[in-house]
Amino acid sequence: MSPETNPSSTTTIIPSQSSPTHEEEVDSIYVAPNWKLVWWRFKKHRLALASTFIVILVAVVAIIPSFFSTQAPDESVATELFIPPQRVHFFDDGHLRLFVYAVIGVRNPNTLRMEWEVNPDEKIYLQLFAQGYSHKVLGFETNRHFIGLKEPESGAPFHLLGTDRLGRDEWSRLMYGTRTSLSIGLLAVIISTILGIILGGLSGYYGGTTDMIIQRLIELLQSLPAIPIWLALSAAMPRTWSVEQTYLAITVILALIGWTTLAREIRSRFLSLREEDFVVAAKLSGSKESRVVFRHMMPTMYSHIIAAVTLAIPVMIISETFLSFLGLGLRPPAISWGVLLQEAQNLQSIALAPWLLLPGLAVIITVLAMNIMGDGLRDAADPYSH
Repeated sequence: MSPETNPSSTTTIIPSQSSPTHEEEVDSIYVAPNWKLVWWRFKKHRLALASTFIVILVAVVAIIPSFFSTQAPDESVATELFIPPQRVHFFDDGHLRLFVYAVIGVRNPNTLRMEWEVNPDEKIYLQLFAQGYSHKVLGFETNRHFIGLKEPESGAPFHLLGTDRLGRDEWSRLMYGTRTSLSIGLLAVIISTILGIILGGLSGYYGGTTDMIIQRLIELLQSLPAIPIWLALSAAMPRTWSVEQTYLAITVILALIGWTTLAREIRSRFLSLREEDFVVAAKLSGSKESRVVFRHMMPTMYSHIIAAVTLAIPVMIISETFLSFLGLGLRPPAISWGVLLQEAQNLQSIALAPWLLLPGLAVIITVLAMNIMGDGLRDAADPYSH
């Protein structure tokens, strides 16, 4: 009788080595490092993953803004003032071809203002990785851009987000402003995080007089209203300072005010950890204080620090945008989201060119994505939330 028809016959199944069993997956959880556990929990947060993709995309633009721009950000064309955004079309007569319709300037006889109308009879064809003005990408000279004219020699006006009152391309300026605003937020958070870790760690580890002095300093800074302090410090900067000096000063101002919350959190964590058995054992074994702090205590807070940093960067970005919008932060010729929004400070500009408010949409999307990503990281880093 064949094995297929013999009920007494048994078949031995050898488990595949490539697919781990449930027991192996459970065992891997117990031996996995903390960062891997955080990643496994973070992957379940679909909205946070989508937000992370947006943040990465914005970061890539901030690293190489010249590649994504279509024109030099300071290039001004007097005959192309307040051109509205030109919408990109993807299909031409049923074929996949990128193009925008040309625009025609018509002088209004009553107001003598140039008004732009779409010319449906003229198409300006585009292509990806097109040639354009020369620039550097990560130190390498190139003339390639993410999108541009298919025939660069034609010189046809092409503005994805329109132009401003000086005829400058708003899309290109937005790309360069992304680098400035994100770098200020990142540098300010790095400085404030270092201050928060050092001062909060000293306060929680040593206690006593050190703790009292640092905590009184934190309470003093937190009792001051943030917005008036920002305004006062920014207004105190000399108007003759260069763009680099103003950039550094704004970064330091934001960092000096933003470190207190993290310092309080680090202090409370150190107070609870310094009496733990593994910390006491490390001290009794003769470990130096620096090794006890950075080798045994700090690794337990890495996930929380990363989550705190991702939540602090949007605050810094909004703060820089707010100061620059009021004219107390970065000033032209610097390019940031706040500087771009200065062009839309009055009702006349908004009425004539509402697209000048689009940098505000970039701020909203970036800040919202970073906040959602930070919330996902915070939940994933909290072992008691699952």
